[in-house]
Amino acid sequence: MASDRQADSLAEAFAQVPRELFLPAKERGFASSNVPLQIGDGQTNSQPSTVADMLTLLGPREGDRVLDLGSGSGWTTALLGVLVGGRGRVSGVERYRRLIDGARASLSEIDPDAVDLGSVEIIAATEGVLGLPEAGPFDRILVSAGSESLPYELVEQLSIGGVMVIPVGGEMLRVVRIGSADSGADADAGITVTRHGSYRFVPLIRD
Repeated sequence: MASDRQADSLAEAFAQVPRELFLPAKERGFASSNVPLQIGDGQTNSQPSTVADMLTLLGPREGDRVLDLGSGSGWTTALLGVLVGGRGRVSGVERYRRLIDGARASLSEIDPDAVDLGSVEIIAATEGVLGLPEAGPFDRILVSAGSESLPYELVEQLSIGGVMVIPVGGEMLRVVRIGSADSGADADAGITVTRHGSYRFVPLIRD
């Protein structure tokens, strides 16, 4: 369960970062609906309740270094920017050029005097590389695409004590790194995993 303080922080972030700014013009009228909305290239802007669930599980803190993998429209990336504040850093990674350009444009529409998103960046994914291994370790990793198995190359990008939230096999996982982790037989020894219900996402693309 979210603490009252965490719930207040989430509510403030949602209030400061309007969803409609991160939607195509034809979808903006549906911004208040609790449904996923199409943003192009076969991708969606996740429904607000799902985003809130994932951010609650992730528990980003002020000053955290966060990787937002599959940043799409940039809305969740911006929400994370509010939650970590100016002392933190949020790197949104996206593979589709049009979505990257759209997310950057949407971020520029937010008044910097009202909301400080100087900690937020949108980066083009590198072909064949999952995440941003050269920029880690991260305190938090949010993955907004579904994987068939837990990607240990992302676990390795977490700091010790770091948290990743990712849908795997249609189920939302909260993964905490408690020690070294690799893709070998003892990979699970370095993590703890809890399961938090069924969700549907576009597939995570590794190539």
